[in-house]
Amino acid sequence: MSENKDIEQREGIDFELVELGGSKYAYQYKVADDVKAEIEWTEENGIMTMTHTYTDDSLRGQGVAKKLLDQAADNAREKGLKMKAVCSYVVNAFDRSDEYNDVKA
Repeated sequence: MSENKDIEQREGIDFELVELGGSKYAYQYKVADDVKAEIEWTEENGIMTMTHTYTDDSLRGQGVAKKLLDQAADNAREKGLKMKAVCSYVVNAFDRSDEYNDVKA
């Protein structure tokens, strides 16, 4: 496993931290090299700007997007980063819940 990849186990789903180039990162869930779910962000000046969340139709309604967001929030907490919501899913999650208040930019 390379330095830019890390696998996290979240309730039966493996999320892989992937460096997409430059300051762009993602947690991804893959099945046979096919991305089934992901959350992407750019990281600059201590801010994770959350740009995109995707969940395949086969995984919808199972809380996978929230698990991805939770993993990204845990990453922010561990690294002392803040998160800026741009992606509509993250914007809505931040509005609906106080559990991310400590990482909101």
